[in-house]
Amino acid sequence: MNDFWIIFIGALVACSCSILGCFLVLRKMSMIGDAISHAVLPGIVLAFLFSGSRDSLFMMIGAAALGLVTVFLIQMFQNNGVQSDASIGVVFTALFAIGVVLVSLFTRQIDLDLDCVLYGEIAYAPWDTFQIGGMSLGPVAVWGIGSVFLLSILIISLFYKQFKICSFDPAMAAALGIPVVLFHYLLMGLVSLTTVASFESVGAILVVGMIIVPAATAYLLTEKLSSMIFISMGVGIISSIAGYYLAYFLDASIAGSMISVAGGLFLLVFLFSPSHGIVVKKVIRRKLVSGEAV
Repeated sequence: MNDFWIIFIGALVACSCSILGCFLVLRKMSMIGDAISHAVLPGIVLAFLFSGSRDSLFMMIGAAALGLVTVFLIQMFQNNGVQSDASIGVVFTALFAIGVVLVSLFTRQIDLDLDCVLYGEIAYAPWDTFQIGGMSLGPVAVWGIGSVFLLSILIISLFYKQFKICSFDPAMAAALGIPVVLFHYLLMGLVSLTTVASFESVGAILVVGMIIVPAATAYLLTEKLSSMIFISMGVGIISSIAGYYLAYFLDASIAGSMISVAGGLFLLVFLFSPSHGIVVKKVIRRKLVSGEAV
């Protein structure tokens, strides 16, 4: 049964991350998930210090708050002339460094270290169950990630047209009267919640990988956003299933194996995609050259 839960949690994380990752890839902000997953560390530490508890709810509130602060700071720097990649790098390294300092200051008095507040392990997720009246209702990770996933689907479904236009052409969206800034922060808020809800249970590498790789793979296979979303979710689910069995066969990291499979799928698409594949382009170019020679 644990095997099922591990695969299901991995697939749930993949779907939650990839649906948002499609919009991030289109906006050229793929690394925002990595930035948030590191920059939230001060929020986790401060949540513990103010609450005196390591309860997941307090940790999530503190992390989500810092996630939104991270997004705000990145956007502020970009609006004032700093390049996008530089803004992300400066903000997440600075906030992560502050978090490391806070952890180093308080680890002598409390049981709080980088491993327990930042890096999870998906293999242990099925053991942390949600209990009501002594009855287990499944892993906590399923409830947390599933809730955020449903919230993302609801918001994106309601405002799909607005998110789509803002991602492809923000200037046109503004001309049509769409509040571009509002939808930007709404999307970034969903990314922050998804990242925070996921990485405590499954680890930062799985979250960051699933935000970027499935969406980038789907981007090479279709020109239609709706198809891109479904393809990215499919790639994420396949990566979760195949990655689990690869990890079982190799006796290796489950999260690492899942992302390795996702990376392998991306490489295949990168080489053989009908519209963007390098091999396909070379074959077509060779046929054109030979046709001209004849």
